[in-house]
Amino acid sequence: MLHCKYPGVCLSFAILISTLTGCANTPFAENLEKSLQADSRLKDNPGVFGAKPVNDSQKQPAKSLPTDFPKDIPIYPNAVLQSVTPNANNTEFQARWLSSEPSNFIVNFYSKEFRANKWEVITQPEDGQQGEFKAQRNNSEVKVSIKPKTVTNPQPNQSQTTTELIIDYSPTTTVSQTTPTPNASNNSNSNNSNSNNSNNNNPDFIGPLEPDNTALRSQNTPQTTISSPEFDDLNKAPQELQPYIQDVASLGVLSVPTNTKKTNSPKNEFQPNTNTTRREYARWLIAANNAMHAYSPSKQIRLAGEGNKSAFTDIPKTDPDFPVIQGLAEAGLIPSSLSGDSTQVLFRPNAPLTREQMLLWKIPLDTRQSLPNASLDAVKQTWGFQDAGKIDPKALRAVLADYQNGDRSNIRRVFGYTTLFQPKKAVTRAEAAAALWYFGTQSEGISAKEALKLKQ
Repeated sequence: MLHCKYPGVCLSFAILISTLTGCANTPFAENLEKSLQADSRLKDNPGVFGAKPVNDSQKQPAKSLPTDFPKDIPIYPNAVLQSVTPNANNTEFQARWLSSEPSNFIVNFYSKEFRANKWEVITQPEDGQQGEFKAQRNNSEVKVSIKPKTVTNPQPNQSQTTTELIIDYSPTTTVSQTTPTPNASNNSNSNNSNSNNSNNNNPDFIGPLEPDNTALRSQNTPQTTISSPEFDDLNKAPQELQPYIQDVASLGVLSVPTNTKKTNSPKNEFQPNTNTTRREYARWLIAANNAMHAYSPSKQIRLAGEGNKSAFTDIPKTDPDFPVIQGLAEAGLIPSSLSGDSTQVLFRPNAPLTREQMLLWKIPLDTRQSLPNASLDAVKQTWGFQDAGKIDPKALRAVLADYQNGDRSNIRRVFGYTTLFQPKKAVTRAEAAAALWYFGTQSEGISAKEALKLKQ
């Protein structure tokens, strides 16, 4: 027998049960049953109580890369593809990944992969944690952006931080490189001249006109500084340096050796493995700098006029390279009496250029600021050169500043990995050209390839 602690409640419940039982087949019972049924709208519209409705358009298949994604672009293995978005013209694409691993892991991965696959790294993250890689290879360019992000509503067992990885790429080549044909230089100059004349006579043309000579603009500049890039013997240069030489030559910077008139060597031979003279490098240095900064007059080196007094006793005003060498001296880019070095009274134009001299002249044009203070111990700790003690004290500052340029370092680009700097060793013509391929720091600068695109 049911025992109830509250008799009144039990009595009410019994009366309700008997009432419902007695009205089982009445209209009242049917209405009561319908009122207690589940709302049929919940089946078709689960959003009534806050559940998000499932839209068929949101049921997307698993993300996958397009078939024309460049195979030579490295992909971080521990990342999940989120989207692939084309631009308005479908010529460039942006692929976005997310990874649960720290950003510095991904930065290290791309730093190693680009080097291993011989990509030319133009820019890279400075702090090693986040930033952007910009690399070129085989006339194609890729941009990889790495950025840590915070997860707002992490799922259980999910990390509160994630890393966003974005790759901007083109399925086709993005950098065009033309191969010069015989007499192409002369025809190009003729066409440019005719084009400029026709533009001057066209009232609808809006300038500016392209300068006739973006490498050297001076009537005093020797004509030998501008020569055809069609050298027949570039295949004799070290393979790693050949692309650099070709780009610099295409800018009209390099010249044939001065000894070709005394030998039977063809005039279109560059002779990449012969030594560079101080005269030649001074000429190329100004020509390359001014060609790179053709549209930035404030960054160009001014050539000296005939009224200037020579800074060196062995470079008279009648010397064909007087405007160049004197211009470098007056800009303070080479040691001379003008820079306070009273011992530098001779320039020795035909002496071989040494490695330390190449850096001492070039680095100020890269950093555009005073060279840092340097000690022998600092150079040893950074570069690890076994022969650091043989470097001239004046050049130590340039060597240390070059280390701070990372992958844009002249030493790394020209000589590769080495523990011997050999500061007194003569620089070959191929090495000198490779050093002039890039002007600037690791974060900001311009290469000969980029200068050629601007020129085109």
